[in-house]
This record gives sequence, C-alpha cells and structure tokens, in this order.
Amino acid sequence: MSSVGFIYHPDYLKHDTGIGHPERPERLQALVKHLLATDVWKKLEHLQSFSALREWLTAVHPEQYVAMIERRCKSGETVLDGGDTHACEDSFDVARLAAGGVLMGIDRIMNGGLTSAFCAVRPPGHHAETSTVMGFCLFNNVAIGARYAQKKYGVERVTIL
Repeated sequence: MSSVGFIYHPDYLKHDTGIGHPERPERLQALVKHLLATDVWKKLEHLQSFSALREWLTAVHPEQYVAMIERRCKSGETVLDGGDTHACEDSFDVARLAAGGVLMGIDRIMNGGLTSAFCAVRPPGHHAETSTVMGFCLFNNVAIGARYAQKKYGVERVTIL
C-alpha cells in the first residue's frame, strides 16, 4: 500500500468554466493522463472524494456566503466576480466535492493511513476569501481543511507546504 494518496473524482470535470478559461477540465485531465503514463500512478493510493458537509464550509465562510454561491450557481450564473471566477449549475456541488477531497486527505493522514495526499480537485480552493470568490476559487479548501484539522483532530497549528 502506498503512503501517498491521490484524491480525485470524475465529477470535478463537471465544473464548466467555459471555452478558453484557463481553469478548465482539460488541466486536470492532462495531469491524470501524464501520471497514467508513469510509474508514479501505480505507487499512489487512489481515493475518490466525498462532498463536504455544509458545517465545514461554514466553519470558514459565513452561511450567507455559502447560500449565495449555491443560489448563483444553481440559477445558472456563469461569472461570480469581476471576470475570472466562472461557474455553472453544477459548480456548487462540485466545489463541495472538492472541499470534501481535502477533508478526506486530512482524515487519512491523521488516522495513519497516508503520510501525504495530493488533492487533484476542481474548482481550486486557495484564493477565495471569507466572503469573496477570487482567483477561480468558490471556497477556500485550504482554510476549510485547516479548520477541520483543528476542530476534529485538535491540531493547534497548520503548516501548508
């Protein structure tokens, strides 16, 4: 068994940012295709993520913000900010799945099943602010993961590498 997890879900490809957008499904498909062509693929433990519970989203983002993202995505809005953060009707659900992938990685590391995890998730989640989408990100998966580690596992300090 590998000590490095590769967290992925095919539904990540449902986050449609539109033709020509730099953060698009093909980026993730290219990563998977490249890894499949190497010996690295066989050394990874492959995990399929789950959707994060709303309580973990709201541990970082206010409920009003989470509800606004859900409403705007499900109503079919395609641009959620001044221009670079695009979405589709599926984006809210896919963003919950992406956050859940990060939480899964934390669970597996904290329970001793993995030494590290690569979360190949979409939409990305490191630029979003507390109440603002930013840089292609709807939620801040990194902050959600850090808060999760603190609350669930009593981690005092989280270092992001």
